[in-house]
Amino acid sequence: MIENIAFTKMHGAGNDYIYVDTTRFPIEHPERMAKLWSAPHTGIGSDGLVLIGHSEKADFSMRIFNADGSEALMCGNASRCIGKYLYEHGLTRKTEIALETLSGIKILRLHLDKEHVKAVTTDMGEPAEEPVNYDGKGSKPMKEQPIEANGHSYKGTTVSMGNPHLVIFVDDISQVPLSDVGPILEHHPFFPGRINVEFAQVLGEESIRMRVWERGSGITQACGTGACATAVAACLTGRTGRRTNIVMDGGTLTIEWDEATNHVFMTGEAVTVFEGTIAIDC
Repeated sequence: MIENIAFTKMHGAGNDYIYVDTTRFPIEHPERMAKLWSAPHTGIGSDGLVLIGHSEKADFSMRIFNADGSEALMCGNASRCIGKYLYEHGLTRKTEIALETLSGIKILRLHLDKEHVKAVTTDMGEPAEEPVNYDGKGSKPMKEQPIEANGHSYKGTTVSMGNPHLVIFVDDISQVPLSDVGPILEHHPFFPGRINVEFAQVLGEESIRMRVWERGSGITQACGTGACATAVAACLTGRTGRRTNIVMDGGTLTIEWDEATNHVFMTGEAVTVFEGTIAIDC
């Protein structure tokens, strides 16, 4: 039996995912579907699959599967796109939406231009330490600690934004061989559960150029939680203040680490690329 599944492809700062409303189209084996549909030549092509569903704790829920089929805890760019999807598909008229994720409930604040969602601010919650047993003396977070990959020596800082990140500041990001060192750092022995990797170059007090190797997806155009982790790491190491524009391959996000609440707020666009249906054999 063949079933046609309606989907929407969306991106936030170039970080593109396939979105399916599972209240209408339940998806079995999402790990397998994520791999099949994310393939650039034989599938739809994306960084992964996002499932929108009901929630008993919030207004809606989100599950996200990377292009390799692994499930992620959270994705900031995907959360913004969900806000746009829910409002523009008439699933809610709220402009403040509670979204259940595997890393907790996130609050989405929609910025409207008439009946269209122009941008979304996501309350990403509080950053947390990401402990690493890097010196054999017990598990603690890295802060400007040495780490090597493929003959290159770097200094890294770990931050958790619901998922783990390694942030490395460099003088010239154009010289970073990301496709070579990214997978090595993702699978580095320091991180038995693997890790997302961000390379960042400070351009000014409120501007950082960042590139990302995402755990399970490889090089992507942007990463929302990675942008947040980079902004937090920059502030923690005295490179910037608490409000920063993170410039990525796919676009720019504004990140503010609020001192009063200790929450990180991420603001950026959400864009619909196209809609369609895909057939699955069920």
